Amino acid sequence: MAELTQLESKLGEVMGLAQAAQDATAKVTKLVDDDQIQETLERMRAEAKETEQRCEEVAGSFEGKKTAIQEQAKETKSEAQEMMKTYLGNGADELEGFEFLSMAEAGELAHVEIVAQLNEKARNPQVKELVDAVIPIQQRHVEQTKQATLTLAGREDPNEPA
Repeated sequence: MAELTQLESKLGEVMGLAQAAQDATAKVTKLVDDDQIQETLERMRAEAKETEQRCEEVAGSFEGKKTAIQEQAKETKSEAQEMMKTYLGNGADELEGFEFLSMAEAGELAHVEIVAQLNEKARNPQVKELVDAVIPIQQRHVEQTKQATLTLAGREDPNEPA
């Protein structure tokens, strides 16, 4: 297996997080009983799929490294799924689902920003195109999950047992 640079490794992590985001949004959609929030989650899932595909294309541009980048993605996805399983175990409700998504989306944004920073020196035009497209999407996802979380929290009875 080819040895990855920091940039290539982080690209794999972004790809793996995008894959995990598809699973997380699908799981949280099942917990939510609000059509508008479900639509937002569906859009987020589609955008995560698009990010995964973009990462896949960029990974293919690193000669002889695509498989290693995909392996990094697989490892990252597995780690993220394990966190989701721990956080959203039996009996999770919609608010807990969005608490998890808030953390996950912030992590995704941070990883894309790290790739952007690493690419400042690498100056790879395909990576630049990827991060320029994905950063605004991830910023929107962070804001949307925050707003949905606050909306759901606002519906809770603060005096009800947890």
